[in-house]
Amino acid sequence: MNENISPVNQQEWHEAAPEELPEPTYWPFYLAMGIMFLAWGLLTMWEFSLLGIIIMIIALVGWINVLRHER
Repeated sequence: MNENISPVNQQEWHEAAPEELPEPTYWPFYLAMGIMFLAWGLLTMWEFSLLGIIIMIIALVGWINVLRHER
């Protein structure tokens, strides 16, 4: 009878190398808040849209700056 030989049983398994994740930051939250203000301003007053655009720009610059200076 044929033994239960498969390619999976013949391979040597190795532990996965740990991934390096970026440091936690609040910038994605502020970006989402800017998008929310932008959408809210489209439904109500243009001042909220302007505030949302300003928050979005600050959040994008801050988040990109954090990512650029990692390692």
